[in-house]
Amino acid sequence: MGDRCFSDRQAVHTVNYFAVHIAAEVQTKCICPYLHSFYTETMKQLSVPYVQIRGGSSKGLYFKASDLPSDDDKRDQLLLDAVGRDDRQIDGLGGADPLTSKVGIVSPSARDYADIDYTFVQVVVGENRVDSTPNCGNILAGVAIFAIEAGLFVCESDVTLIRVYMTNSGALCELEFATPNGELATDGDVEIDGVPGSSFPISCNYIDVAGGVCGALYPTGKLIDRVDDIAVTCVDNGMPVVVLNAADFGLNGEETPLELDANQGLKKGLESIRLQLGPKMNLGDVSAKAIPKMALVSPAKHGGLVHVHTFVPHKCHAAIGVLGALSVATACITQGTAVSKLVVATQVDHRQLSIEHPSGSLLLNLQTSGDAAQPCIEKAGVLRTARLLSKGELYVPQR
Repeated sequence: MGDRCFSDRQAVHTVNYFAVHIAAEVQTKCICPYLHSFYTETMKQLSVPYVQIRGGSSKGLYFKASDLPSDDDKRDQLLLDAVGRDDRQIDGLGGADPLTSKVGIVSPSARDYADIDYTFVQVVVGENRVDSTPNCGNILAGVAIFAIEAGLFVCESDVTLIRVYMTNSGALCELEFATPNGELATDGDVEIDGVPGSSFPISCNYIDVAGGVCGALYPTGKLIDRVDDIAVTCVDNGMPVVVLNAADFGLNGEETPLELDANQGLKKGLESIRLQLGPKMNLGDVSAKAIPKMALVSPAKHGGLVHVHTFVPHKCHAAIGVLGALSVATACITQGTAVSKLVVATQVDHRQLSIEHPSGSLLLNLQTSGDAAQPCIEKAGVLRTARLLSKGELYVPQR
């Protein structure tokens, strides 16, 4: 009897093995349409074309809007299945980190002043939800690659400029990069901090992004607010950020992200401030939102403008987001904010500002007008890189 049971298990294993491999042959070679239909219906899997790109110091999945459900709720459920719903994202393609749990949704733009529409979606790790209120400048850099790979934009010269409309904020960014002989470059010698190796450069020029999410550059109407007896500056120059002096929390900027993540008292204090300021920044209840970001600012360590630790919003960023850096820089170069006194006057050159972060620094090029003490940033440029990692079809449950 024991031998017979063993043989039966072997038989079942063998049948399952061939069923899987026959199904693979059916899908790729269309041997038998009926069997293909039976297999896909039984497995209840839905295939979705995707591209995975490392954009700046983040990594994300990119989709054509036309390949996703038009209903936002259904779309978001699909994205959760694709990236992963739990804190390990074991059943999806995410990396169990906010920097690798991002999505870019791209389509041709109907606007005559833009070529591409881009929607950013953050999958909130371990919370089984998404947030589409913030922007992401790093994932935006990857739109340059995706637009060409997906056939949404055709290169016609050695230098390509794509005008991207950011639907999350209603602002515009110009992506400029080399396309030798009208083809997308695949390598380069530009390095950015927080990313190993090198790739080709992408110039990201943000145009008039002030107040894009909150409605005003300083949405509370003040340069300094006091919350829980802490002086803060609330700023939105592409990304809503609460800027704070790290010294007010007994910090000096030498701490590592791991040390700050382990400091539960600090994180509790930051979250209390964040929740209170959400409504004042015209963001409403932010308990389930990834914005505003929280930026702890210290004096520069290596000759930059300042040093920054950013929480996104509950985990300390290993580097810094592009638009978050722009908002922090704006608060730092404006006199009378909670952090302006941390800046040494000789370090301020609006044409080239270095924002230090735990992995190195990020260089911003600003075009400003108006009073030097209260500058108006008309255009902000940052150099990023991006690299195509994979493309094909991913599979999600057919709900």
